[in-house]
Amino acid sequence: MATTVATMKRRMRGRRAELGSSMCQGLRRSMASARLTGVPAALYKKCKAIANENPHRRRLDTPQPIRYRAPMAALGGPSLSWSNVADLIRLRNQTGSLLLLFPTLWALVLAGDGDPPLPLTAIFVAGVFVMRSAGVTINDLWDRDLDRRVQRTRERPLASGRMQPGAAVAVFLALIGIAASLVFLLNAFTIALSPIALLLAVLYPLAKRVLPLPQAILGAAFGWGAIMAWSAVRNEIGWPAVGLFVATIFWAIGYDTIYSLQDLDDDQRVDVHSAALLFGAWTWVAVGSALSVMVAVLGLVGLAVGLAWPFY
Repeated sequence: MATTVATMKRRMRGRRAELGSSMCQGLRRSMASARLTGVPAALYKKCKAIANENPHRRRLDTPQPIRYRAPMAALGGPSLSWSNVADLIRLRNQTGSLLLLFPTLWALVLAGDGDPPLPLTAIFVAGVFVMRSAGVTINDLWDRDLDRRVQRTRERPLASGRMQPGAAVAVFLALIGIAASLVFLLNAFTIALSPIALLLAVLYPLAKRVLPLPQAILGAAFGWGAIMAWSAVRNEIGWPAVGLFVATIFWAIGYDTIYSLQDLDDDQRVDVHSAALLFGAWTWVAVGSALSVMVAVLGLVGLAVGLAWPFY
């Protein structure tokens, strides 16, 4: 019986010590010393002694200041995290890559008489992904100040400050290096055409500032893939390739005009050009006309290469 009572007393003393330690921890967070808070010095010393008796609790010393760790981008760091790079190159949204890939595949199939060379197809599929990533990177570099003022784009890595421009330039140069290594696997004629693809990718963000219809430059950038794909197979630029190039321009005018409608108010406020601003109330007529021209030109391409009636 005596042993049981002694055990209960020890447990009660332990609980009192834990309670006292917990109370002291609360005091520790709210005061730097007993003198500053008006707590009697004797009580403070007693609480400190109880807290320090428990080796599992931190000693009740003067509270340490809270340290704020600024984001790497704010400190001028490169901020080259995988998450930022993925957001920069739109890794989670490959719609743009598909829009660039389709004209390229059209050219490969037609130039290869329905049987495109597999190695060339692999090179161009990889090249489409790389060049589209490079294109959106240079676009964000040019537009980072404008993107901060547009609701849809203000959370992009450069606009939000999560990534520094220098880091984005490094990503762009790395992508161009990969694209160049792919281009050098092609014939000399196609290699000579490749700088135009880079020029068009760089010019599109600038076109929004000076041209009333920047979607035409976007279409030319996407359509140039068809020119290069045709030349990679045939070692020339045939009229069907030119037709695919023109059809892609009108296709881009059609779909990107629809896309630009969501930024209509913001584009007007930040003073950049878009097809939606240019066409105004006639936007849907313009979209229908552009897509009609695209279909007509593709029909002429089919006639030029002798496609059978199922194509039409």
